[in-house]
Amino acid sequence: MSSDVPEAPETPQAPPVSEAIQCRPLEVVVGDRGIERAIKHLKRKMASEGILRELKRRRHYMKPSVKRRKKQSEAARRRRKRQRADNG
Repeated sequence: MSSDVPEAPETPQAPPVSEAIQCRPLEVVVGDRGIERAIKHLKRKMASEGILRELKRRRHYMKPSVKRRKKQSEAARRRRKRQRADNG
C-alpha cells in the first residue's frame, strides 16, 4: 500500500561551528632557492596555522571527561603564568 505523500529528503546537518573545518589552502612556491627551502617554509606556515597541533590532538581519542580536565588544567596554567608576569 503506497501513499501519495512524498518522503522528505534527508538534509545533512552541518557540524557545529566549533568543529567547522577551515578550507584555506597553504601554498608554497618553489623558487630558485630549491625544494629544501620550500619545505622549511611550508613547515613554518603549518606551525603558524596550528595544523601540526591539530594533527597531534586528533591522533588519539580523548574522552570528554579527560578533555574537560585538560582544558581546566591548561586554563589554570595560563592563569598562573599571567599572574607571574603581573607580579614579576
